[in-house]
Parts: sequence; structure tokens; C-alpha cells
Amino acid sequence: MSARGMLSLVGNAVGGLIGWSEPVPPADPEVLRALFADLGVRVGPDPAELAEAVSYFQARTGLPTDGEAGPRTVHLLARYAAEAREINQIQAA
Repeated sequence: MSARGMLSLVGNAVGGLIGWSEPVPPADPEVLRALFADLGVRVGPDPAELAEAVSYFQARTGLPTDGEAGPRTVHLLARYAAEAREINQIQAA
């Protein structure tokens, strides 16, 4: 199993323990870019841009700022992205 796969597995386990109902999406760069897009943030293909976006998100949400999309960061990013999609659907109706 890859390190990324292991992080997703651990993230799902931790999320279940602390009450997150959704499984953690993979920390794949394209998935992260899509989650940021749901928040209205365009992240280019450069890995440094993605790390900067992750760091900024972590700083704004009170997470440790390391630029790495670990399970806590991905869970929170996915949760905020889901909320943003819901708001956009309500506004579009």
C-alpha cells in the first residue's frame, strides 16, 4: 500500500472516531485542486502552488501549517467544499 493510501486509511479511521461521517477523499493533487475549486480557489498545476494553497487553508482553519495535505487537512477541506457546494446549489435555486 502506498503512503498516500495508508494516510487515507488512517484518516478514515480517525474520522470515524471523532465523528466525521464522510470518508476522507484521497490526498491526490487533482482531488485537492477540485476541492479548492469548490471553494472558489483556482490552484494551478505547479506542486508549489498546491502546497501554498494547503498552507494558507491550514493557517485560516487553525490547523498546523505544514503545507502537507494530511488526513485532518483533507477532511476539513472536503467538509468546507461540501458546504460550499450546498450553498451554491441553494443560491442557484
